[in-house]
Amino acid sequence: MTDALHLASTFAVLDRDYRATPVAVTPEIFEELEARFDGFRNRLLVSSWTFDADWPTWEMHPAGDEIVCLVSGDVTFVLGRDGGHTSVRLHEPGAYVVVPKGTWHTARTRVATTMIFLTPGEGTRNRPVEAT
Repeated sequence: MTDALHLASTFAVLDRDYRATPVAVTPEIFEELEARFDGFRNRLLVSSWTFDADWPTWEMHPAGDEIVCLVSGDVTFVLGRDGGHTSVRLHEPGAYVVVPKGTWHTARTRVATTMIFLTPGEGTRNRPVEAT
């Protein structure tokens, strides 16, 4: 029997043939993923994050749609669209949002929130959230 893995400490990388490679979470995880998986071309990252404050950045994934599923907590995803913003609140476990390819997005919360992310990581971009 194999030991169970946990997304809090071991992410999974799916390649184009849907083979999964477990990857230990380290402080340098994103740099390691870029180097180890050829800039993340044709791959999907399955990860989990817990946070209790607004994200300090916007992010965007040009390679495809991202799926974000709430495990626990209460979060509002803000999606930048056509010069404006759309908000999607997730407050029931299992609720999810599809972030369309190329859409800038950020998250806002004030409580401990855990989410699972299915991210096409190739070319991901980030920019700071400007103070309001």
